[in-house]
Amino acid sequence: MIAAVWKSLILMVAFAVLVSSRIHKLPLVDDERHYVDLTTFGFFQGGILDVHMINFKLPSGPVLGQYGFTLDRTVNDAINPYLEVHSDTCILKGVETNEALLSPHHPAIVFLKLDFQNLRINITCEGEVTALHLYQNRSMIPIDRIKRQSQYIFLNRRRRAALGLEKTVQTLGPQCSYAVLPITKETRNGFDYYNTSFAMYVASDKEEGLYNLYFHNCPDKGPDPDPTINALIEIYETNDGNFLSAGEMPLPALYSMMSLIFFLSAGFWTFILKTSRHKVYRIHIIMCVLVYLKAMSLAFHGINYHFIQTRGEHVTAWAILYYITHLLKGAVLFVTIILVGTGWNFIKHILADRDKKIFMIVIPLQVVANVAEIIIAESEEGAVEHNAWRILLMFVDMLCCGAIMFPVVWSIHHLEDSSTTDGKAAVNLRKLKLFRHFYLMILCYIYFTRFIVTILENTVPFQYSWIDEMFREMATFVFFVMTGYKFRPAAANPYFTPTYDDVEPKVISEIGVLDGVTNREKRREDMQPLMQENSD
Repeated sequence: MIAAVWKSLILMVAFAVLVSSRIHKLPLVDDERHYVDLTTFGFFQGGILDVHMINFKLPSGPVLGQYGFTLDRTVNDAINPYLEVHSDTCILKGVETNEALLSPHHPAIVFLKLDFQNLRINITCEGEVTALHLYQNRSMIPIDRIKRQSQYIFLNRRRRAALGLEKTVQTLGPQCSYAVLPITKETRNGFDYYNTSFAMYVASDKEEGLYNLYFHNCPDKGPDPDPTINALIEIYETNDGNFLSAGEMPLPALYSMMSLIFFLSAGFWTFILKTSRHKVYRIHIIMCVLVYLKAMSLAFHGINYHFIQTRGEHVTAWAILYYITHLLKGAVLFVTIILVGTGWNFIKHILADRDKKIFMIVIPLQVVANVAEIIIAESEEGAVEHNAWRILLMFVDMLCCGAIMFPVVWSIHHLEDSSTTDGKAAVNLRKLKLFRHFYLMILCYIYFTRFIVTILENTVPFQYSWIDEMFREMATFVFFVMTGYKFRPAAANPYFTPTYDDVEPKVISEIGVLDGVTNREKRREDMQPLMQENSD
């Protein structure tokens, strides 16, 4: 188990070194996908999207099929439903209707089709595209962007008709930009290599939104196998010097604030354990370590986001520290929940075989889940393995959440049986009530952080997508506080109540005529002493 944790730490260090920035570089090597989800980024006014396609490789000769980009603007983080359902078809061929492509959340799509014959990018639109600024690259964006008007401003269809551009519309379709976006060609070793680039500038608040960029591969149907994609895609995204998406900008401050709250809570819990007049168990120490690890993880996460915000890439040292503490925090969290659920160190000192099996299942799964989460965060959105790891993370996380419920359920069933058979009904019923509360707390925590937060992420406006992280961290804090309160070292806590017999013999004297005489003293079950030193 320890070896698995160390291997995962080494893997995290490798990913932190190899993948390092929000300035994306996505190599596509023999990629057979019909569309590649390149990036999703929220832009405010002044935002810039700069895309470079380098060494797009095709066999020499006529180009069969169609290739290009699509760019759509949405109000929240939800994939275009047409792409989600028709992932094997190609929208560049123009066989789809506007009703199929567009939706209230996706009111417009910009097509950038690669014209290899004329060596240029043809730009067309579907839906309500009123204004958008395209340039060959970000260095060509005018300095005085507001006052100057360039040839690249989008025109709506009515204005195009008034300008007499019917011929262009007939040849290229519903043209919505007249920016000159050239393609360069180079032939080497029997293959043609194409290079092109384009940049988008968000000039007004009406153009703000969450932009989704896709690359499409639309091969012609024929006897030959479909050609694969070989190219390097470089993407540069910024919001007027801030490299975080619109909905991520408050995250550095959020993580720093939550880290401070968890540090203060950990200090308060340490004070309680130091000054407690009641016995402090080892599980209390583990709880304290968990809170410190959570605070350190959030602190390193906030620092990591700060460097991404200012530099476009993280600092490897801070990223590695975050990944290490994040892995340890996740493992200790699930271990703590299982130990509390089994009653270890309180009710029993040795774990049963079935409890040990839960550990053998949950710990490796938690390591896999943390590794998957880090690979998702560090890999490019358009990489082939990105979605595979995302699906694996969801599956493994649900397995872990389901597995940690078993010890609590077993303890509840044990207490239900004991309350009716061993004559200690009052104490066991108090424990049973506590375990049921703990069971409900775990259910609410899992449901909220896994389902409610995901729904918020996909429904709130793009500039408020940080709210889902805020609710996730607040829910974690509330869960920690409630767990610590219910299982604190206190005399009134039924969790620590030893289960004595109803009648306890008491030796009166060992000499004289009273030698061996005992007094059998009855105790009320609900007034039994709640703490007792453990005997090894």
